Amino acid sequence: MTILRAIWALARREFIRFIRQPQRVVGSIGQPVLFWLFLGTGFAGSFRPPGMEGVSYLEFFYPGVLLMLLLFASIFSSITVIEDRDQGFLQGVLVAPVPRLAIVFGKVLGGTLIALTQAVLFLMLAPFLGVSLSAGGVALILFVLLLTAFGFTALGFLCAWSLKSTAGFHAIMMVFLMPLWLLSGALFPIQHVPDWLHGVMAANPVTHALVLLRLPFYHTVPQILNDHDFWGALGVVVAWVGVCLGLALVRVERREQGVRNP
Repeated sequence: MTILRAIWALARREFIRFIRQPQRVVGSIGQPVLFWLFLGTGFAGSFRPPGMEGVSYLEFFYPGVLLMLLLFASIFSSITVIEDRDQGFLQGVLVAPVPRLAIVFGKVLGGTLIALTQAVLFLMLAPFLGVSLSAGGVALILFVLLLTAFGFTALGFLCAWSLKSTAGFHAIMMVFLMPLWLLSGALFPIQHVPDWLHGVMAANPVTHALVLLRLPFYHTVPQILNDHDFWGALGVVVAWVGVCLGLALVRVERREQGVRNP
């Protein structure tokens, strides 16, 4: 029970800190909406992939922007790890009589709740696309969003724990984490790319998360549950989340070694 209270206290602190910054809330939602509208409208006239007749680029791009929102919200919520270290709060938590796994789960859960809240708000725009989602489809999308946000936040936590400045975190974000989204099939279909790029995208776990997000928009829940692609993509995403969380736990448990005296 002590561990659960510690996890909830850290997660609640993250969420409250987020909602008390209105500019952060507006910016986190406004940027993906503008990105979706401008880029979706700009590419609408040239989007004619085979086998996707009748699908506009705004509709095709919508799950990709939803995934981008999760990426930015989850990853950037991990910056608080660096801020808490600079302000001395993290050092106080580290010496508290709770296991270090409570720190990982608390921070990751807090970032996941922040990302999930923003994704749900953006998901309310789906009816404007003319897409009708069943109750089962919405529940499946929420499950995928929760799982993906947990993976993104765990990955962001892992990166932030080893960095000393927010500038370094932003550099890692643009060089390493942003390509995960760019090569996920969010901007263009994976089926119509060169073989070498197809292999890279297929090895990207975020590609499989996007597959899980797109399926409820075009298929019923029984059809999805009988689809082998769904279970294969789900297995990849679950494994990816487990690896990110496991690495974060290992990294936090490792004590930093100081300089030895001669």
